[in-house]
Amino acid sequence: MRPDYSTLRADAGFGWSVAATQGALREITATPIREFNLEPEACIHAYRAGRPLLVEMFGEDVRMPTPSTPAISYGHVNCLGSELIFPEGGEVGQTHIYDSLQEGIEALREPVDFATTGMAPFYFDFQAQMRQTFPDDPVGLSFGSEGPLTTAYELRGEDFFADIFEDAPLAHEFMRLTVDSIIDYKRWQAALGGGEFPSPIGGGMVDDLASFIPPRMFGEFVIAYWEQYYQGITTGSRSAHVEDLRAEQLPFLEEIGLRSFDPSVSPKLTPPILVAGCRIPFFWRLVSFHYAEMSVQEVEDFVYLSCADGASGVTTNVAETMCNPERVEQVHAFIRAGKECKRLVDEGCPREEIRQLVSPPDRDGFWDRWCGYLGPKSTRGGARA
Repeated sequence: MRPDYSTLRADAGFGWSVAATQGALREITATPIREFNLEPEACIHAYRAGRPLLVEMFGEDVRMPTPSTPAISYGHVNCLGSELIFPEGGEVGQTHIYDSLQEGIEALREPVDFATTGMAPFYFDFQAQMRQTFPDDPVGLSFGSEGPLTTAYELRGEDFFADIFEDAPLAHEFMRLTVDSIIDYKRWQAALGGGEFPSPIGGGMVDDLASFIPPRMFGEFVIAYWEQYYQGITTGSRSAHVEDLRAEQLPFLEEIGLRSFDPSVSPKLTPPILVAGCRIPFFWRLVSFHYAEMSVQEVEDFVYLSCADGASGVTTNVAETMCNPERVEQVHAFIRAGKECKRLVDEGCPREEIRQLVSPPDRDGFWDRWCGYLGPKSTRGGARA
């Protein structure tokens, strides 16, 4: 059922969230990322030793990660034949496997036994070893998939963005089969957990590469395949995470019927632009790399302004490089401001009044500077990246 956008954002209220990540576990336990990703003993140690240390450092308001196999977004394409790459000191990568649309179409028409292909058996065993250590926790299998356009890129590489211009009919067939494969993978994942599929509750999607499609082609090459995807995975509500969208692409989010939206890292967007561009509730994110550019006061102002300018909530993660006293102070400031905004909104305080909590230097022009990564220098003299 299509959401009632006339009331949806008002009904959403305001919330906040702060969560620790696998990166924070690795940092605080000095666990190299390659070992964490490939050695169950290293991953288990990071969870077992790291969570108590993070609670001690950041406090109970920061949500700790539930034990899970290493976060790998490329499980689906790995099962299709893409090789996973585990560099020393870097995040996992993957290879593009189809040299042409026709090759991809022929391969995607073949059935796949996801349980026995790629590194799925390896991570099943990884999960089993973690379950022995954490018998009271629902140990997750973080061997995931991504949305339609991102998956097309993972399979074809940058050539896909030429394909849609050079051979649109074949690109459409490739996209249709790609989405069918994603749905099959989601069905397999649901069966592993004993869940109903399609989900009657709701379904989400991470499709950052959709932002590469120009607005004039968004309906044809994005919305059509998002619709195929959502119809395949859920009869309930729809949510999405898409980075780097532009204002011109925002109206399409209502067209697909989203109930919530995570713009994440989107340098061309701000809360006022989002509010003007669509009526979907959104959480505005303070990303880990921004902290180095900000003072404690600016972190609080970020939260107050996000609330005042229409965000349905704010979120941040304790990530790698953040396990130090300076970041602890900033995260605590984020939490204090988030709690205060939630209290005020819950009590019926008009959003515009919350703007008065912002320090005078940041009441005007903050979002303009934000789009320029806060400008070359802080008004309070702090160094900028």
